[in-house]
Amino acid sequence: MIKSFIPLIGLIFTLYACNNNANKVSESNTGHNNDHASHDHDHDHDHDHEHEHGDDHSDEIVFTSEQAEAAGLQTQIVSPGTFHEVVKTSGQIQSSQGDEVTIVATGNGTLTFSNAAIAEGKSIAAGESIVTISAKNLQEGDPIAKIKIEYETAERELKRAESLIADKIISDKDFQLARQRYENAQTVYNAQAANVTSSGLRVTSPIAGFLKNRLVNQGEYVTIGQPIAVVSQNRKLQLKAEVSERYFNNLKGLSTAHFKTAYDTVTYKLNNLNGKLLSYGKATNSSSFYIPVIFEFDNKGGIIPGAYTEVYLLSTPLQNVIAIPLTAVTEEQGLHFVYLRIGKEAYKKQEVQLGQSDGDRVHVKNGLESGNEIVTRGAYQVKIAANASIIPEGHTH
Repeated sequence: MIKSFIPLIGLIFTLYACNNNANKVSESNTGHNNDHASHDHDHDHDHDHEHEHGDDHSDEIVFTSEQAEAAGLQTQIVSPGTFHEVVKTSGQIQSSQGDEVTIVATGNGTLTFSNAAIAEGKSIAAGESIVTISAKNLQEGDPIAKIKIEYETAERELKRAESLIADKIISDKDFQLARQRYENAQTVYNAQAANVTSSGLRVTSPIAGFLKNRLVNQGEYVTIGQPIAVVSQNRKLQLKAEVSERYFNNLKGLSTAHFKTAYDTVTYKLNNLNGKLLSYGKATNSSSFYIPVIFEFDNKGGIIPGAYTEVYLLSTPLQNVIAIPLTAVTEEQGLHFVYLRIGKEAYKKQEVQLGQSDGDRVHVKNGLESGNEIVTRGAYQVKIAANASIIPEGHTH
């Protein structure tokens, strides 16, 4: 009986020992896992902390005071104001009526410009010689020489007639005919005498201005009355814009315009040039779907008649909207950005949604608030500084 219990006791002891060891192994593994989890938690916490810290400063652009001074940086506080609806179109600069004159040939002959280097745009003084016309080598002879001979002959015949009429050798009728021939010859001669030179007949400009057009070439044969050149005083100019008929309703509130020429980066404002609206068409014609709009303004220099322009017609005013200078806006891949000043040497890139532009300012629909300080000059340099501070992906310190 005792012998039969011994194996049973041994089996119970063995099972107990195995179970105890298994519990120890389980506790050991559980502790290891807990330590590893604790390690992962600490690592994640540290990583999150660093990420949050980076977010606070990742979009900050450092642009020092020295850089700002070198770039001529300027800023502006954003505030709502008045902007106008804009109709953008094309146009042309024209001379005003009465501000130009066409110079014509006063004789037949070969033309020589007084200044071989004369070109369109050259300043012309009143009474200044433009060309000389010579007929010395022509088969029909020099008309100026003929005029002089006719005048001198008529003068001699009149003096002879005066002596003969005193002695009643000729009739009063013959005397009157002699005097009439003299007066006619004198009129023609005096009209040319002041401009007769050894080289030929001078043709001068009656007004001061600039040479707008040369209508003939050096050495060309001209006849009396043929146009030679156009001289413009250029004091008043006109801006003629062609507007699509779909914008006809916008023209009712038309007030002024801005324009830019192809040869200049300046945006001219008619309000600064004493400009005024002369007229605009009330309908289109059969040959065009465009409505003409004409302004007149003072030419203060730098504007060439005949030049084609971009025109921004300003119509109905919009109140309490944000508009900023175009110089404040940069573009990247079709998106538009400005740079906000958020500290003495700290800036931030801000995306904006733009509306219409008048050539000088642009309406900002979204992205800016009243009180924001934006860079209006030097934005491109701030953009370069921002790009230079970007750390390539995968690069670490």
